[in-house]
Amino acid sequence: MSDKKNDYGAGNIQVLEGLEAVRKRPAMYIGDVGVRGLHHLVYEVVDNSIDEALAGHCNNIDVWVNEDNSISVKDDGRGIPTDFHEKEQKSALEVVMTVLHAGGKFDKDTYKVSGGLHGVGVSCVNALSIKLIAEVHRNGKKFIQEYSTGIPKGPVEEVGTTDYRGTIVTFWPDLSIFESGEYNYETLANRLRELSYLNKGINISISDKRNLDEEGNAVRDDFHSEGGLKEFVTFLDGNRNQIIDDVIYMDGEKGGIPVEVAMVYNDTYSENIHAYVNNINTHEGGTHLAGFRRGLTNTLKKFADESGMLQKLKFEISGDDFREGLTAVVSVKVQEPQFEGQTKTKLGNREVTAPVSQSVSEMLQNYLEEHPKDARTIVQKIILAAQARNAAKKAREMVQRKTVLGSNSLPGKLADCSERDPEKCEIYLVEGDSAGGTAKQGRDRVFQAIMPLRGKILNVEKAMPHKIFENEEIKNIYTALGVRVGTEEDDRALNLEGLRYHKVIIMCDADVDGSHIATLILTFFFRFMKPLVEQGYIYIATPPLYLVRKGKQEQYCWSDEERDAMIGELKGAGNESSVKIQRYKGLGEMNAIQLWDTTMNPDYRTLRQVSIDSAAEADRVFSMLMGDEVPPRREFIEKNAKYANIDA
Repeated sequence: MSDKKNDYGAGNIQVLEGLEAVRKRPAMYIGDVGVRGLHHLVYEVVDNSIDEALAGHCNNIDVWVNEDNSISVKDDGRGIPTDFHEKEQKSALEVVMTVLHAGGKFDKDTYKVSGGLHGVGVSCVNALSIKLIAEVHRNGKKFIQEYSTGIPKGPVEEVGTTDYRGTIVTFWPDLSIFESGEYNYETLANRLRELSYLNKGINISISDKRNLDEEGNAVRDDFHSEGGLKEFVTFLDGNRNQIIDDVIYMDGEKGGIPVEVAMVYNDTYSENIHAYVNNINTHEGGTHLAGFRRGLTNTLKKFADESGMLQKLKFEISGDDFREGLTAVVSVKVQEPQFEGQTKTKLGNREVTAPVSQSVSEMLQNYLEEHPKDARTIVQKIILAAQARNAAKKAREMVQRKTVLGSNSLPGKLADCSERDPEKCEIYLVEGDSAGGTAKQGRDRVFQAIMPLRGKILNVEKAMPHKIFENEEIKNIYTALGVRVGTEEDDRALNLEGLRYHKVIIMCDADVDGSHIATLILTFFFRFMKPLVEQGYIYIATPPLYLVRKGKQEQYCWSDEERDAMIGELKGAGNESSVKIQRYKGLGEMNAIQLWDTTMNPDYRTLRQVSIDSAAEADRVFSMLMGDEVPPRREFIEKNAKYANIDA
C-alpha cells in the first residue's frame, strides 16, 4: 500500500488558469523585462527544485550558465510526473510546463510549503523562452519534451532508461521580450548562496561555461550551509566589528509555523534586518517582521529595566534604540502565504506575528541569562543609541524646519527647475562647483535642477546619526529633495509626500575619485533614503570616457572597446596619425554643450537606474566598501575592476 504523502503523480497536479497573458504582459508575472526579470526566470526554475528539497526529496541542485547564455537547472528530486492528466487530457509534464498556476504546490499532500510566484513558475519561464527542453528521469526511464514560446514542439517522448532520478530544465530566454539577454554570474551566485543559507543541508552549485579557468574548466561556486541563518548572519556581518561573543540563534516551530532567527550586535549605527517567507525576501517586511520587533523590544526592555542600567537616562527608550547596530535574519515557512501588493514584498498573514514574537522572546531570554557580559554590552549599546537618537532628533528638526518652509529656504547652491510636477522633474547631484556651473549652463531649465556638492560627502557608514544631520551637504540634499524624516510610529521613517523630483541623478567624474564620491552618495541613499532606491528614483549619469576625432569627424565613447572600434573605423585607409583621442577625467573638461549632448539630453544620454536585487547582499557590500576592513575591500575592487573604469 502506498503512502499518500509520498505519491506524486498526475492526480496531484491542479490547474487554475491558462497561459495566454504571460507573453502579452510579462512584467505582471516576473516584475519587469529588464535585467532583473531575466534573472528572475532562473530563480523560478530553481524554486521548483527548492520545493522538492523542502519536501525532503532533493539534496542537490546544479545551475549552469551555458556558452550561448542559456540556463540549465538540474536537481535530484522525484522528477516532474509524466503520466496522463485526466482533466487536461495530456501528460502531467506538459500541464506543468504549459499551464499557468499548475503544479504540485497547490496540493497540500505534495508540498507543505513552497516559494515561487504562486505557481506561475516554470510555465511562465516556458512562455518567455524561445526554446525550452524539459528532461525528466523518473522510475528508471528518461523523458524529454521541447517547447517554443510555451508551445510544445511535440508530445512527451520516452527516450531511454536511466539510473538517475530528477529533472533537468534548459531554457533560452526570448530576446524579443527582454531588454538584455546577458546573465550576470555574480547576481545568480548571490541568490543561490542566499538560498543555501535559507535551506540548510542542501548542496547548490553554479557554473559559468562562458568563463573558463586556466585549466579550461567552467568557473564554479558551491554552496552548502549546515548552520543556516547563523552562518548567514556571520557572512553578512563579516566586515563589521561584533560586540557580543556569539550569534543569537533559534530554529524551531511555533503554532505549526517553522521559525528560524539569527541576530548579532555590532558597533555600527545602522539596523539591518532581512526577513524571508518561504525563501522570498520580503523587502517591505510584514507580520513576521512585526513579530520579531515586538519580541525583541519587549524582552530587551524588560531586561534593561530590571538591570537598573536605565535609571540615569532622562528620556524614554524607543523601539529604534533596540535595533541600532543589529544585523538579523528572520525566516518563516508558511503554508498559504498572503502577500500584500503585486511584488510579494510584504507578508499579510496575521497568524505569523505571535509565533515569531514568542520564538524571539524565548531565544533572547535564554541568551541574556546565559551570557551576562553580553547582556550588559547590549544594554549599554541601547543606552548609547538612545542618547545619539536624542541628539539626532534635534539636528534633524533643524533640517525639517528648512524643508517645511518650502522654496524660500532651498539651498543657495541649488539651481531649481521651473516645472513643479515631480514626475516630470529631475535633479542632478553634481560633484564640485566647477562641474555644477557647467551643468547649470547646459541643462534644460524647465525640468532639470542642478545641485553641486562640494568634495566628498560624509561617510555615513561610520558616522553617528546626529553627525549625519549636522553635515552641510547632507542637509542640503534633504532640503533640496523636499523629503522629511520621522513619523509618529517610526523615528527614522522617510516621508516622501514632499518629494520634488522623481529622478535623482548622481553625476560624478569618470575617475577613481568620482567613483568614490558616487559610492559615498549611494551609501547615504541606501542607509537613509532606501525608499527612493526601492521605488526606482535614483540614477547614475554616465559621462563619456573618450572623444575620438579625425578631421571634422568626432565620436564620443563610453568604454575602451568603443574607443578601439571607433579608432579602427576612423583610420580606415587614411593616415593613422590623424586620429586624436581625448580622455575625459573630469566633467569640467567638457563645455556645457558637450555635457548636454552626452550626459544630460534625455534623447541621447544613458542613465543607469539603481536597484536592489538583494537587500542582504547590498547591505554586505556597502558595509565592506565603506567600513574599516581593508582586505575585503581590496579583494572586491580587484575582482570587479574589469567592470569599472579605474585609472592606474
